[in-house]
Amino acid sequence: MAASANATEILWNTNASGTEFQGGGLTLTSTDGLATLTYTPNITGDNNTPTNVNFGDFLLTCATCSSTTMANFDSFTFNLIITDLTDHATGEFVGTSSGGTVSSTSSGVNINWSPAQIGPDGSNALTGDFSTTYFTISNVTEIVAPNSGGTGGAGSGDTTVQGTVYSTEDAVPEPATMALVGGAFIGLAALARKRRRA
Repeated sequence: MAASANATEILWNTNASGTEFQGGGLTLTSTDGLATLTYTPNITGDNNTPTNVNFGDFLLTCATCSSTTMANFDSFTFNLIITDLTDHATGEFVGTSSGGTVSSTSSGVNINWSPAQIGPDGSNALTGDFSTTYFTISNVTEIVAPNSGGTGGAGSGDTTVQGTVYSTEDAVPEPATMALVGGAFIGLAALARKRRRA
């Protein structure tokens, strides 16, 4: 029997060893060596459910890029491992990109994610069981231009991988709520019967 998740707080992270660009590592270099795309995981995810979450950040840097000097990324795959510490389960979002060209003020790199959801229970799990917890991810992460600033400072663009954490328990009404709704229906039925008799 799987351990039951705490529906009010889920502990998770995205810093498992399998989180990386295909071929290894958290940094991808453009084909011409001018730009880098580096992933920084979320190592302390701690969220109530339901809530929006940050699965980590991609930082795009290109020191020599300008409006006319551009860097090019070939197609790539990025594996993003979710470790649900509350339920002792792991799952994987796989990001694929056809690559693209970046300049100092633009980026043509997008990452498409699949599957759209990990959990609940064993759905899309690599290991363990997510119980009632499930994670979703935005379908597309659009990598911003190097001049977008962010935590990397000037000359680096910071893009957050957006997602959500939910529990199936979030959608289940509490017994007291169900009793109130049930009582209301009984009252309406009695009122309808009384009107028909009059």
